Amino acid sequence: MLYVFGVGEIPISISGDAAKAETLVHTVRAVGATTRAIGSLKPGAQLGVRGPFGNCWPVGEATGKDLVIVAGGIGLAPLRPVVYEVLASRRKFGRVCLLYGTRTPDDILYTKEMQKWRKRADLQTLVTVDCAGQDWTGNVGVVTTLIAKAEFDPDHASAMVCGPEVMMRFTIRELEKLGMRTDNIYISMERNMKCAVGFCGHCQFGATFICKDGPIFRYDRIQHLLAIREI
Repeated sequence: MLYVFGVGEIPISISGDAAKAETLVHTVRAVGATTRAIGSLKPGAQLGVRGPFGNCWPVGEATGKDLVIVAGGIGLAPLRPVVYEVLASRRKFGRVCLLYGTRTPDDILYTKEMQKWRKRADLQTLVTVDCAGQDWTGNVGVVTTLIAKAEFDPDHASAMVCGPEVMMRFTIRELEKLGMRTDNIYISMERNMKCAVGFCGHCQFGATFICKDGPIFRYDRIQHLLAIREI
């Protein structure tokens, strides 16, 4: 949780390399009062920090398997540490695919880093945009269109997915069509938190609280909740 004194507090995922514990890295998109205030801060300004809260991506569960990382929009930020950790111990995993979709080419995060990842022979990086101009020569379409192009064995793979809920639903549907088991799929339910310690109930999801029980959930354990409208 990050807060600007006199403005407000918001949940922002850590998006840096976990191996570099001396520095906290956050990716902030300025869309509200608090995020705009964070974006206007100068070096040396004070920024409040609480946490981190919740659980983490179960990278260890993917050891020895193929790994499919699917991100939509700003959802790449919470998955970026996963990419760092996997590449740091690349031999522990099978084939690794990073599938990333944004609205337009201008919305792509970490463009320089993305270029480096796309050049790696041990990481299949596929990027798509919903709409693009004449300068874009890559794939056009939703991120699920990349799944058929990804090289992995669905019977021996794990998937980690983060993005808008509708994007995650369709991604899971496509992975299931290929035969991936739901207990090998992990999703991030990063809903808007207020207190982050389970008191306010703002992020309650059925009988669970995103802040305390998540934000990472194994899909088979919450898929019944996703089918209930407006929960």
